[in-house]
Amino acid sequence: MKYFLWLLKAAIFFTLFAFALNNQHDATVYFFFGTYWRAPLVLVVLAAFAGGMVVGALGMLPGWWKHRRAATQAPQPTAGVAVNPAPEGTATGTAQEPQIARQHGL
Repeated sequence: MKYFLWLLKAAIFFTLFAFALNNQHDATVYFFFGTYWRAPLVLVVLAAFAGGMVVGALGMLPGWWKHRRAATQAPQPTAGVAVNPAPEGTATGTAQEPQIARQHGL
């Protein structure tokens, strides 16, 4: 599996490298008020990709801050794992599942 991943990474790298070599022609990007930028096409694509990453990260910042604030305000766990107390009518010597907060998402 390790060798397959290395081959996949090498194939992606050489495909992108070939793309960069085949797109060295100048491209013109027109902005407002008659300004423009002339650069090789591969740089224009790279700049668009980087700009998209920055805009995406800035869009995620409020959520990150909200979760970080919630994590700092949450009670700190004790030395051991919190275990649910035994419900009434059950044996007290049986182990219960630890109480873990379930979260949706990746």
